[in-house]
Amino acid sequence: MFSQNLSSIDGVSIFPIISLVLFFVIFSSVLYWVLKQDKSDMEKLASIPLQDNNEIKLNEESKNEK
Repeated sequence: MFSQNLSSIDGVSIFPIISLVLFFVIFSSVLYWVLKQDKSDMEKLASIPLQDNNEIKLNEESKNEK
């Protein structure tokens, strides 16, 4: 059903190529960003769900004082 509808559209073959390129660009940029992050920053971000709200506020206030 879909193939019959899509085959009637002119230039429809470009959409899978655009989707693949877009996926590759986004995946590559996220992978680059992750690999370039500092490990200490990642450890801080990883511990956020385990902290209480008060601890998070105290950590933010201590950063502002520096």
